[in-house]
Amino acid sequence: MVKNHLIRINMPRTWQIKRKEKKFITRPKPGQSSMELGMPLNVILKDVLGLAKTSREVRYLLNNQEVLVDYKRRKEPKCIVGFMDVLSIPAIKKDYRIVLNEKGKISLIEISKEEAGIKLCKIKGKTMVKGKLQLNLSDGKNILTDKKDYKTGDMIVYDLVHKKIKDVISLEKNNTIFIVGGKYIGEIGKVVDLGNKSITYKNQKGDTIETLKKYAYCLGKDKETVKMR
Repeated sequence: MVKNHLIRINMPRTWQIKRKEKKFITRPKPGQSSMELGMPLNVILKDVLGLAKTSREVRYLLNNQEVLVDYKRRKEPKCIVGFMDVLSIPAIKKDYRIVLNEKGKISLIEISKEEAGIKLCKIKGKTMVKGKLQLNLSDGKNILTDKKDYKTGDMIVYDLVHKKIKDVISLEKNNTIFIVGGKYIGEIGKVVDLGNKSITYKNQKGDTIETLKKYAYCLGKDKETVKMR
């Protein structure tokens, strides 16, 4: 049986929350993101953004004000908000993207209204459905498309406003990538070489590093498509 609470000392290392301040912290409901790459709305609004002091105030805020995740209103305090998700709070005219900082910790960065309308999603798998290609994305979305040239590992630039694919970024040499797992989590670099399951990249310090390909999220060709710092 899954408990409703989480002991702070056992929370993921990616959470930038003080571990010994209190005994318990909100356990997120299962969702499209893992606990290592996401946090519940209650924790974000209360402990990260400081928009509420108690969980009761968070519930009041969610029920009486619009709080949007990827342009969809959320009222559940335990709803998990994950890597690359866009959090919008119209009442204070703020938009944030959930990213990982240089130390691999979950962080929120403020973004412009224009950038809040797009999101990068990694293609995790592909399935043929009635003659169309279904893309299984990293945030749980499943999108049907007539095009057949998408590859697993590519990044979709998704238009959150019009609910459509805006562009695709292939995982290729010289492209910019972001590392979301392993020893080098949080690093940004340029692809040097691609293997079957591994990828070699040069980080911003000039070091050449090899890691698993599944940890690499491609950000763009010549520059980052979205702000990450």
